[in-house]
Amino acid sequence: MTGETPLTWLYVPGDRPDVVRKARDSGADVVIVDLEDAVAPDRKEYARSATAELLREPASPTAAPVHVRVHTEADVLTLAGLPGLAELRLPKITHAASVHHIAALAPGVALCPLLESALGVEHAYTVAAAHPQVRSIALGEADLRADLGVRDDAGLDWARSRVVVAARAAGLAPPTQSVFPDVRDLDGLWASCAHGRALGFLGRAAIHPRQLPVIERAFRPTPQEVEAAHEIIEAARVQAGALALPDGRFVDAAVVAQAHRTLALAGRER
Repeated sequence: MTGETPLTWLYVPGDRPDVVRKARDSGADVVIVDLEDAVAPDRKEYARSATAELLREPASPTAAPVHVRVHTEADVLTLAGLPGLAELRLPKITHAASVHHIAALAPGVALCPLLESALGVEHAYTVAAAHPQVRSIALGEADLRADLGVRDDAGLDWARSRVVVAARAAGLAPPTQSVFPDVRDLDGLWASCAHGRALGFLGRAAIHPRQLPVIERAFRPTPQEVEAAHEIIEAARVQAGALALPDGRFVDAAVVAQAHRTLALAGRER
């Protein structure tokens, strides 16, 4: 990463440290080492020790930061404080109390609670605002889909919007989209990312490197959006307060702020 807003997170199994090392140079903005669902029960202890060893190693300046999705308290206690750990992702969070508990075990470590049940979504704001160490929240859509009995993807849209609103209300960055499970369907991934972006998500987790360029393009502002943002900012410099552009677009402080965010995301803020 180069200090830009991250847009791509790549999941990698924790019991494959060789793959994790390669993933850090795959082009993903963040690598998520998974100690939970991606690791078989008889491999979890090895995954924990291998991840701890990796997080003790010096990383190259260009290597992506490492987040870890933990499975047990032992994972938290083993990894907290290691120099290569950027964030812990906490699965199946339902209450703020769980966040406080993990924060006490890992003081100073950035946390991302994952909401994967109806109860977790109901408590989205209290979880998001639970502790200063919470830097983001996200959905775990596979488990949430099973919990709700949802068959159509549109059935998750209310929960998605709930998490977007909760993150904003708690002063957090926009949440990232959950993974798209079909690594071959890149057109479907693109359409799903476009829908997620319209709902307020920013960036997405991936389970295969081939998904990364699609996610990157989907969440970057288009040239037309960048041009429109420049027009808004230039007009606001000339005339303070609310105004209307020649094409009829209304511009006020909120619109200008959004234009600045667009340019910053495009890497063209000036």
